[in-house]
Amino acid sequence: HVQLVESGGGSVQAGGSLRLSCEVSGYPVSGLCMGWFRQAPGKEREGVTGLAPYGSTYYADSVKGRFTGSNDNARNTVYLQMNSLKPEDSAMYYCAAKKRYLGTCPMRQQNDYDYWGQGTQVTVS
Repeated sequence: HVQLVESGGGSVQAGGSLRLSCEVSGYPVSGLCMGWFRQAPGKEREGVTGLAPYGSTYYADSVKGRFTGSNDNARNTVYLQMNSLKPEDSAMYYCAAKKRYLGTCPMRQQNDYDYWGQGTQVTVS
């Protein structure tokens, strides 16, 4: 059973950086399509990035050039490095996963993913 646990959220001033982690258990990260989503109060959940270990990675226009997603297969962990943070980046951030043999990475839509973490809060002031 695939389990995802996010960490690394917190409060930061505008222009600052945070690195979110998503620790995966129950399945190798190399065999998963991974993604990051976020949801601000009163707004719909939106895609941030869809990772493709052996191909191109998708980024939402709002985060291109500022956010970078990566895999660490040895640690079975996925990261989201967030730089030049803005107040509008404030949200609960979720990582998501789907077994690669069931689809093609990168995946962009919430409905593409089968497994979700509990989220980690990011607040930018």
